[in-house]
Amino acid sequence: MTEQMHKRVGSAEIAGILRREISKGTFVARDRLPPERMLAESYSVARGTIREALNQLAAEGLVEIRPGSGTYVAIGASEGTNPMVANAGPLELIDARFALEPHICRLAVLHGRLQDFDRMERLMEVMEAPGTDSVLFANADTEFHSVLAETTGNGLLIWIVSQINSVRNQEQWAQMRHLTLNEAIITQYNNQHRQIVNAIRTREPERAAVLMKEHLETARLSLTRAAAA
Repeated sequence: MTEQMHKRVGSAEIAGILRREISKGTFVARDRLPPERMLAESYSVARGTIREALNQLAAEGLVEIRPGSGTYVAIGASEGTNPMVANAGPLELIDARFALEPHICRLAVLHGRLQDFDRMERLMEVMEAPGTDSVLFANADTEFHSVLAETTGNGLLIWIVSQINSVRNQEQWAQMRHLTLNEAIITQYNNQHRQIVNAIRTREPERAAVLMKEHLETARLSLTRAAAA
């Protein structure tokens, strides 16, 4: 991890890192994850941050926390990439997000808690930091949208969004990220994220949904232009 990430990393980011490691097969079903102390040292965070991240993964069904024994990858959590996910392209990802994320914003208005907004704020600070590169931005952006889903408290929605987001681990998405994430588009995305969160904070569900649609339209246009280049 970069020094910049060390300074701003929170439980959502740690959960995202571990989620990707499970998705890639670094940790497989029944594997015991490193102890909290070792994870805390590896990522230069407090053990409480690690514990919160593991609780997030447990809520998603990716890990099982066994008191007195440790944290284990859940059976079926790392059985390989779903073929639909493996074959999905970036534009398919955006279209799937169009179907879900505006309503996720409405639900976030109903169920959002202060700690949820704090997590989103930390991620926005990572994305907005001077000198943030495209990889760091993309990782924090993925976590930002995952946190929005987690804010709903709807386990099925959280799982579906995690499946959609796993497309971002594919090579095709990495290539598109390289083509589309320049300074101007990152600034635009950051402004849109801020507007979305502000609308959720002020309890404006339809405005938040409209802003999310505009954000996804921006992303889709950027991807379409890159694909045509």
